Amino acid sequence: MRTIVFDLDGTLIDTAPDLISTLNLVLAGEGLPPMAYDDARRLIGGGARRMIERALLAQGRHPTSGDFDRIFRVFIDHYSAHIADHSRPFPELDNVLNRLAADGFRLAVCTNKLEWLAVRLLDTLNLSRYFAAICGQNTFGAQKPDPQMLRLTIRRAGGEPRRAVMVGDSGTDIRTARAANVPIIAVDFGYSEVPIASLRPDRLISAFTELPAAIAAVETQALAAAAATPLADSNAP
Repeated sequence: MRTIVFDLDGTLIDTAPDLISTLNLVLAGEGLPPMAYDDARRLIGGGARRMIERALLAQGRHPTSGDFDRIFRVFIDHYSAHIADHSRPFPELDNVLNRLAADGFRLAVCTNKLEWLAVRLLDTLNLSRYFAAICGQNTFGAQKPDPQMLRLTIRRAGGEPRRAVMVGDSGTDIRTARAANVPIIAVDFGYSEVPIASLRPDRLISAFTELPAAIAAVETQALAAAAATPLADSNAP
């Protein structure tokens, strides 16, 4: 499997501190109390619009489309200026990305963040250099769990879906990969609303140091399945 596609928030980068800080600033501007950190953390993963919408609904607020657009602009303006004040890569990420690149893997990012925000975050953290493609919710006019977003990200990176694997932290990532017929490795340190193991990814890791072995295991499993297919066909009536 030569292309590895990563989710961003909660998978590569712990972005919760800056996202939640910005969210609470927006809520304060609307005269609403701040959300508790752990409650707000569970809202991350569907893009900023979805996070804001869910936070407002939790406070009993139902803004008009015009009000919501204004709130969203305030969020983006502040977040883009403070995108990496406290957001940091998860431990050992840089070393593992360097190893995967040296081993010949194409690397890509497929996120529900706006593309320019994803690029700015990865640029600020000096990680963009590893990725052949960084694709967000506005890149193709589709967002996860639409499998087309994953397929097009793989293509943009120069790979093929049949020779790819996804790494993510949420049910959205697992649904996306399954729909695209791409193996999925899940991390258990992200922002999933339910225990990620209960969603039965192909492999589960608790640290990036475990990722190369997980990729090798998924590749071995895929090769075994491919080798078994002609035998099954030859025995068909």
